[in-house]
Amino acid sequence: MEKRPAKTVLLIENQLEEARRIRDMINDPGSTIFELSHVESMSDAEKHLATRSVGIVLLDLGLADSQGLEAVRRVRAVSPRAAIVLLSSADAEVIAVQAIQEGAQDYLIKGQIEPRELMRALLNAAERKVIEETQLIEKERAQNTLDCIGDAVICTAASGKITFLNRVAEMMTGWALKDVAGRAMTECVRIVDGITGKIILDPMAKATLQDRKGTLPLNSVLIRRDGHEVLIEDSVAPIHDREGLVTGAVIVFRDVSATRALEKELTHSAQHDFLTGLPNRILLKDRVGQAISLARRQRCHAAVLFLDLDGFKHINDSLGHLIGDKLLQSVARRLLDCVRSPDSVIRQGGDEFIVVIQELKRPEDAVITVARLLKTVADVHFIDQHEISVTTSIGVSVYPGDGLDAETLIKNADTAMYHAKKNGKEDYQFFSLEMTVESAEHSSIEQDLWCAMDWYELKSGPAAI
Repeated sequence: MEKRPAKTVLLIENQLEEARRIRDMINDPGSTIFELSHVESMSDAEKHLATRSVGIVLLDLGLADSQGLEAVRRVRAVSPRAAIVLLSSADAEVIAVQAIQEGAQDYLIKGQIEPRELMRALLNAAERKVIEETQLIEKERAQNTLDCIGDAVICTAASGKITFLNRVAEMMTGWALKDVAGRAMTECVRIVDGITGKIILDPMAKATLQDRKGTLPLNSVLIRRDGHEVLIEDSVAPIHDREGLVTGAVIVFRDVSATRALEKELTHSAQHDFLTGLPNRILLKDRVGQAISLARRQRCHAAVLFLDLDGFKHINDSLGHLIGDKLLQSVARRLLDCVRSPDSVIRQGGDEFIVVIQELKRPEDAVITVARLLKTVADVHFIDQHEISVTTSIGVSVYPGDGLDAETLIKNADTAMYHAKKNGKEDYQFFSLEMTVESAEHSSIEQDLWCAMDWYELKSGPAAI
């Protein structure tokens, strides 16, 4: 059978008679468990521990050159992995108990030590030290894992006091663990609603109290120690012990400022015209719908103005698409300058624009804006050394007389614009029901013409090429 190596023990004792008794107990002829060395002072012990590996230190708390807790700290400083068993006088037992909290594993009262008790204390101390080392390794591994992940992690006890922050949490909050350990979560980590600015109740306390997982509201903002605001997303969960009892809570959160900014940018791009920056047709019904809702509440009117540039195709074809694009940008800027901040200018597409006017007292009040739009578009545009003149035709529909929903108002404004163009361009027309009848008749004539052509081709056969 293979012999197991003896556990090395260093006895630090300046009372030679006491040292002899302990040596006799450990060096029992039938025991090969321990290998004992002896020094009489702390200074000699430090030299010994600095050059040799020792498993257990048997330390007298009443040394001449180091006593009490100081002696324990000095041993731990030079040999942190050694187990420590204390030798204490009966009247110093209180200090021995305190020394256990400093990292010692056990203590014995001098004058009451028996061989079996000494052996048991040494073996138990060595075993507890191994367990502590294992737990320390596991803790360091968990710490390293938590420090390597990209999310911030904060743990609290059941009392709501902070027990842990990983490095990401330290960076995001601006607080170091050593500064917040033992302090209430609400004292150090402030989370507010990004819209209202109101403080969000401690999510950790809620998870602990209700014993269930949860999340923060969507627009949660973390207020850093320096006052900087960070948009965050999170998950919160209770922490349980082996018996299933709640012992605290953990919150895991991440900085989503960049993600939200990108989402906002993508949403803006999807809803706005890339050339002019104006809202596009995706937002059109929403803007008209808002104007209708406001008019309904205020018992007033709203107007939809449909604009189409006159002769834009000729300008685009003769001067090129680059100049045409710059002209559209110039027109867009001028339209924005003509309307009030609550009103909207939308690019419908091509050379068509729609202006939505809110809170009109009377339908005819829209004429003021229409006249301003006609003039500002007609003023000469100076683009890349070109002096360009262009006009616009405008159709107007008014809520509620010309329609009760966005789709109807837009369609009727388009119909009115068609009639304005037919009347000679650079003109405007308010929608009327007669326009609808005329458009329907025109559409019916077109339909009859197409049907007649289809019948003729069917009867005569394909035309010769």
